[in-house]
Amino acid sequence: MNTFAEKELASLKQRGQLRDLYVLPETGGQITVDGRTVINFSSNDYLDLARDRRLKDAAIRTVEELGCGATAARLMTGHLKLHEQLESDLAQMMGTEATLVFGSGFLTNLGVLTALAKAGDEVYADKLNHASLIDGTRLSKAHSMRYLHKDLNHLESLLKKSKTKGKRIIVSDSVFSMDGDIAPLAGLSELAQRYDALLVIDEAHAIGVMGENGGGACRIKGREIKPDVVIGTLSKSLGGYGGYAACSASIRKFLINNARSFIYSTGLPPVCVGSGREAVFVLKSNPNLGKTLLDRAERFRDLLAGAGLNVPEFESQIIPILVGGNDEAVHFSQLLWDRGLLIKAIRPPTVPVGTSRVRLSITLALSDEVLSKSADMIAQTAKKAGIIS
Repeated sequence: MNTFAEKELASLKQRGQLRDLYVLPETGGQITVDGRTVINFSSNDYLDLARDRRLKDAAIRTVEELGCGATAARLMTGHLKLHEQLESDLAQMMGTEATLVFGSGFLTNLGVLTALAKAGDEVYADKLNHASLIDGTRLSKAHSMRYLHKDLNHLESLLKKSKTKGKRIIVSDSVFSMDGDIAPLAGLSELAQRYDALLVIDEAHAIGVMGENGGGACRIKGREIKPDVVIGTLSKSLGGYGGYAACSASIRKFLINNARSFIYSTGLPPVCVGSGREAVFVLKSNPNLGKTLLDRAERFRDLLAGAGLNVPEFESQIIPILVGGNDEAVHFSQLLWDRGLLIKAIRPPTVPVGTSRVRLSITLALSDEVLSKSADMIAQTAKKAGIIS
């Protein structure tokens, strides 16, 4: 009965795409594994808040007061005053009228897109959108069209051909998780207005790092735009777990009544809500955390480029080193691990064929000194792997 699985696993291994789980003893930017210190470049804990004492204390207080679980879907008995307080905090951070908290960022995208888009509607999606946006679009039963990555001309050409009597919805990440580049947000907003389309932007990797109050790339001063729905997460810069949609009060009420991943899921556990509220407060009290991170990441990126590594122009705290082949990326990652650097190989289907890479996430847990030493080790390892001469 398991033959199908064994055959598929063998095929994945042959293609250099087989993945395995690796147990780590702890979280953090520098972790101890088998008695040695390992520098973690694969974490999305951008602001180093996941182990922050303030968030842990808030989580403990919440557990002691309310317990471990919300105990039911929020439309049943799982809606707590704490959920509303977090949603109010997030709305202020995002500069929106309202927010609605979901169980995760993935569930948020599934819920938002399947609620907004129906049969007869059209969804226009960037080709490099996150898997959760892709899956939400597929499940929506709307007609999906994928435009070339960040190509506004291609997107407009598709919009011009539209004959739907239903809704048009443009969907994009703001910061793309595997390339670290930023979508042309102003152009997307202008096209959405011109062609009477809704605009949904996933800010998962920009929340806390960019924009006023850490509200994301859509809130960068001088370049502000106002999508119809902004997707956010508590699980990256905010150091916890959960997702949310930032929107108008009417769209929030619409989602409560139509987003299946909200309606039929247990409410976010109180511990996640408590730590999330504290994370928002930390951001508000320390408005330069994101800028500090981006400045540090840019200096690190320049060190890598100066060593001859194939890195893109600087745009965010996510820095890929392009390698090309699957086996080469895995080998490079293993050599880096041997040197005490946790930098994961990224392969298809996560990225397009022929663009395998190692992906580095810069976090505030990594000082300039650590980053400088790491850049030297990465360059030396790249020479050993034959990636640079």
